[in-house]
Amino acid sequence: NQAEEELKSSGAEVISVVTDVSKLENIEILAQKTIETFGEVHLLCNNAGVAAPGALWECILSDWKWVIGVNLWGVINGIETFIPIMLQQDNECYIVNTSSMAGILPGDGTNGIYSVSKQAVVALSESLRTGFANPLFRSKIGVSVLCPGIVNTKITNSERNRPAEFCGPDYMPSFERIVKNHPEAEPLVREAPKIWENGTPPDESGDIVFEAIKKGIFYIFTEIGITWENGMKSRFDGIWKDYDQIKLLINDLKS
Repeated sequence: NQAEEELKSSGAEVISVVTDVSKLENIEILAQKTIETFGEVHLLCNNAGVAAPGALWECILSDWKWVIGVNLWGVINGIETFIPIMLQQDNECYIVNTSSMAGILPGDGTNGIYSVSKQAVVALSESLRTGFANPLFRSKIGVSVLCPGIVNTKITNSERNRPAEFCGPDYMPSFERIVKNHPEAEPLVREAPKIWENGTPPDESGDIVFEAIKKGIFYIFTEIGITWENGMKSRFDGIWKDYDQIKLLINDLKS
């Protein structure tokens, strides 16, 4: 395992466990081996993610099951397994759930299932934060939600790991399906991997995460810039605008 060997070469004590995060029993094995090796768990990063791009109405049911299974159920399985261990330890621990800027912004509609899964991770993480702070459940566990923008990963090629159970007779790789349905999108599809290859290096993203954990920052972003800022402002302004309109509507109905 390349990652394991690289970490060991730096002097770290490391184990690697092949894990399908969508399957609870796999996470339980990971937890068991972690405790057997290190004795305790202090930091949990629920980081696995996959994508099946396409308009929601052009995706197939197995796209939903695969993406939600990894992106959302992977996080659920992680917290269901590790939080009881952390609570029993009764010492300071931390959880980082990886969402995405797609969990904050609606995007352009070309990656709908991914956006649904990542917005769910934001909501889950927010609920964890308020739960940990509630006097009824107060604990020593901290939590952050990581919302990366464009990071140099292989997310655009995540279907290379798509299990056979989600590749039935109606399955076609997402980018192929997009081009088949919309030939004019072919240049954009070809460019997509290059955009991510030029994204933020993973090491830089990792440094940001660790510094944010030290400062207790809940929403962690890996990039800054006017594009992201305008996107967030547009969304939040839109929410307030519609809220004000509904407030007037309700008052009119009551008058």
